[in-house]
Amino acid sequence: MTAEAGAPDGRTACTVDELLIQARSSLPRRPSPAEALAAQATGALLIDIRGDDQRRTCGLIPGALLLPRNALEWRCDPTGQWRHPAVNGLNQHLILICQERFQSSLAAATLQRLGLVNATDMDGGSPPGPRPGYP
Repeated sequence: MTAEAGAPDGRTACTVDELLIQARSSLPRRPSPAEALAAQATGALLIDIRGDDQRRTCGLIPGALLLPRNALEWRCDPTGQWRHPAVNGLNQHLILICQERFQSSLAAATLQRLGLVNATDMDGGSPPGPRPGYP
């Protein structure tokens, strides 16, 4: 991390790459697409945080909960009034999926800070077109 020049509060700034490394270091094991499918079959909740345009282009992920990134924390906070009914506890296995695997890592790290200790993201993103072996 580098100190931000002239930051009046003395905080340090970091690059987006450093932020991503920090986020991923806080996550439990990041499953491959095949492992995410297997985890879904045994009760893990897949959460698709891709935008509408990406879902239209690439298709839906069967069985995944669709939560816009800008509402994710409110919909996943187990103690919050806006919690989605499918999110049912701090120990639930949540696997976030985005298009390129960056946004989902940062989002999963934020859910970890809410106490969702088994929140992680899929290592591999959700590529466009037919996806054999992908959720």
